[in-house]
Amino acid sequence: MKKIYVREEWCLGCHLCEYYCANANLGGGNMAKALKGRPVHPRIRVEDDGKISFAVACRHCDEPLCRKGCIAGAISVADGVVCIDREKCVGCYTCILSCPYGAVLPAEDGHAVQKCELCIQTAGGSPACAEHCPNRAIVFEEGGASA
Repeated sequence: MKKIYVREEWCLGCHLCEYYCANANLGGGNMAKALKGRPVHPRIRVEDDGKISFAVACRHCDEPLCRKGCIAGAISVADGVVCIDREKCVGCYTCILSCPYGAVLPAEDGHAVQKCELCIQTAGGSPACAEHCPNRAIVFEEGGASA
């Protein structure tokens, strides 16, 4: 199964992945029109300590701890993709505490949570962050990042 891999040595810290992610999850289209005047709530985020930058996204674990910790049964795995059913989510944030990578985030509405779902419902299964990363620091491929 294809997964997102981050090559931190190539990350520019430009945050474009965050904007493309937010736009894809709003339905795509013209990013300037879609995001103008709206708070941006990406499902991926760039961490930067001043020396190194890297994107943090869901790793779609084989045995996801977020799923095990979910008291509402809102997290499932389908074809290797860890997904959240926002209708079932009760907003307890146990999954946020359970994720060892910090990839599960509070949603913009404050009730449910959100995380990367590889754009399977919004962009036809091709993650917008990887598609638009200007330096190919984020790649979507089988088995690991190539050089």
